Amino acid sequence: MTWEDLDSYLDKAPGTISAYVGRLGAPPTWTRLPDATHYAASTMKVGVLVALHRAAEAGRLDLDAPVPVHNAFDSALPGAPRFANARDYDNDDAVWDRVGSTASLRWLAERMIVRSSNLATNIVIGAVGLPAVAEAWALSGARHSVTGRGIEDSAAREAGIDNLVTAADLAALLGGLARGAREPGPLASPAGCASMLDVLFAQEHREDLAAGLPAGTRIAHKNGWVRGIRHGAGVVFPADAPPYAIVVCTTTDLADGGPSGEEDDDACRLIAHVSAHVWASRHDLAD
Repeated sequence: MTWEDLDSYLDKAPGTISAYVGRLGAPPTWTRLPDATHYAASTMKVGVLVALHRAAEAGRLDLDAPVPVHNAFDSALPGAPRFANARDYDNDDAVWDRVGSTASLRWLAERMIVRSSNLATNIVIGAVGLPAVAEAWALSGARHSVTGRGIEDSAAREAGIDNLVTAADLAALLGGLARGAREPGPLASPAGCASMLDVLFAQEHREDLAAGLPAGTRIAHKNGWVRGIRHGAGVVFPADAPPYAIVVCTTTDLADGGPSGEEDDDACRLIAHVSAHVWASRHDLAD
């Protein structure tokens, strides 16, 4: 299958399908609507992770100090009442089991990524602030992505304050982390970037991008889903080729928004199909 064939395959899917594929530090080999904005779902958590580690490196907080695990958050809409998360809308009972107790920001950030915990995400946002997340996006070179509010901040959402991403921006952020682990870059120190990659390598939701790769292939990635949305964004590290960034963002009726791991989600299968094609072409990506 050629890249043109892949475009033709995606043309048959309903909705908007965006993609970005390229080796790190090189021009993209293939893109499809790379600057189209999509509702971010949980992919915005990568920006929160970067903001947290940057704050720790600047000495503004301690990743290992205990913080309260709570469920009441300030809205991004000035004057709106505080909001709370719903446990049945989350993916990680481990964080909820600590409500009323404490946990380290490092642990909360890990749960935010590997289990996609919404509660952990909002606690981390409260610690670093939304401007710090915006700074992380800007430093990566992202041009259109916005993290305007916490998860389930309905007052802000109804006022038009939202979380948006593009395939190109997610590739810039994740690619920047991967490159930053090898050489100094704008996002964090090499050690900090390597630490964040380790968290992304430990991702437990593997039904989209990772499902299109051979078993055991290393991929540092984050996905996101709600009804009508399914995204996969990551950096793949083949043993026999240079690493490459791959992002597929879908706003489509194919995404049922159900629990992660459902094998009958057509959007997951679509993303896995793209991932498998890119893997088969990994030796031919542009330098």
